Amino acid sequence: MPARPRGRREDPLAEYRAKRDPRRTAEPVPPAGSPLPVGDDDTFVVQEHHTPRGRTGERVHWDLRLERDGVLKSWAVPKGPPTEQGPSRLAVPTEDHPLEYASFSGTIAAGEYGGGSVTIWDAGRYATEKWDERHVVVTFDGRRLAGRYALFPVDDGAWNIRKLDDTRPAAEAPAEPLLPMLAVPGELPTAEEDAGWGYEFKWDGVRAVATVHQGVLALTSRKGTDITVRYPEVGRLPAVLAGHDAVVDGEIVAMDEAGRPDFGALQGRMHRTGPEVPRMAAAKPVTYLVFDLLAWDGEDLRGLPYAERRRRLDALGLAGQRWVPTPWFAGGGADVHAASLENGLEGVVAKRLDSPYRPGVRSSEWRKIKNVRTQSVVVGGWRPGQGRRAGGVGSLLVGVPDDDGGIVYVGHVGTGFTDADLRHLQRMLTPRAMSPFTGTLPREVTRDAHWVEPDLVGEVAYAVWTADNRLRHPSWKGVRDDLEPDDVVIES
Repeated sequence: MPARPRGRREDPLAEYRAKRDPRRTAEPVPPAGSPLPVGDDDTFVVQEHHTPRGRTGERVHWDLRLERDGVLKSWAVPKGPPTEQGPSRLAVPTEDHPLEYASFSGTIAAGEYGGGSVTIWDAGRYATEKWDERHVVVTFDGRRLAGRYALFPVDDGAWNIRKLDDTRPAAEAPAEPLLPMLAVPGELPTAEEDAGWGYEFKWDGVRAVATVHQGVLALTSRKGTDITVRYPEVGRLPAVLAGHDAVVDGEIVAMDEAGRPDFGALQGRMHRTGPEVPRMAAAKPVTYLVFDLLAWDGEDLRGLPYAERRRRLDALGLAGQRWVPTPWFAGGGADVHAASLENGLEGVVAKRLDSPYRPGVRSSEWRKIKNVRTQSVVVGGWRPGQGRRAGGVGSLLVGVPDDDGGIVYVGHVGTGFTDADLRHLQRMLTPRAMSPFTGTLPREVTRDAHWVEPDLVGEVAYAVWTADNRLRHPSWKGVRDDLEPDDVVIES
């Protein structure tokens, strides 16, 4: 596989081109006869590849690619390259790929060879220690792959890959995703406190941390899930950084015709990873609103005060077509809040000017002041609809976690849904025999309830909390796949 065997065709990409139609695939397909680029034989990439399997399932494998002689030598690794010392893993040689493939992520159309979604799992540089027909020994310098590895043939044309040392990735490029700092519900700081706080508008979208490392972008959700493939329009952010590495925090939003974030419009994008994603991105692109700078060229900035991080972010001039730093204001919270109301925004986030960044922590150093009352809820059941909703979901039975690990019923939601929302929700709910809620529920609810596993989180808007701890007039806003049930807390 790695060595150039006798009788090999002059065009090392002939097999690659034969399997792909450049008019249908999003993959790079260099024209036949074009000269191979000349590189330094030191680039590697690992791509995570999801392909549909049956009606609802999917198959996943990882592709390891090493730059060599103007192409990417490639192996399919069903269980992924090992990141620690241990048993060898299967690595099946595949056709050479063009060097341009090292930056490819996106969706390959259904019906095409390898149809499915491709994301970059790791990328970086490598050094060659040995490369012949029987052994490839290299040292990786990546976010997840670091240290010496060996690739070697076994039976029936297959190869194995093994990690040879216990080297870990560098501290400035952690293998584990960075979880965002969170705000607590609260009130505007008082006039006496105001000068010690900075203010941003609250955006109604999906939180995302963007990591750019060696020219490769990774977007991770509030839970640490890789969501890069869902938002390809953000994919040119590394080019704006002009070769620099960075970690930034922000919010992915979909804008309405008035230029305001519309969480409902974002719903259709939050769960999509299939071949429809590029079409949806072109028809109604999202915007990435950046509001914090956490690292720059390996320098960890999380310990700096919020005000300093914001000044350094603003100095970068990151504004682009699909991303922009959000405005912020030192002091003047009452005016910022009034502006949020006037413009129909969700509210304001107040941040102490001297606060460090605390990953994964909900801190009182950040406060969210909401203009519209919203609450995250856990879905525990549903009641049948009537009329055109007959036979399906009419309303959802929702709750919030209590201190003992149970789910407390807080009401039922029957408005705010589109027909498409209801069909999608029905597919996402897993039936169960008994109620997941603690305590006794009203008889009018239980008499026709269908119980489900409490693993789906949504968001509702509502009027007030009642005296018996129910949500008055809740209206469905959408699924929050960036939250786990344990993440749900009472917002106000």
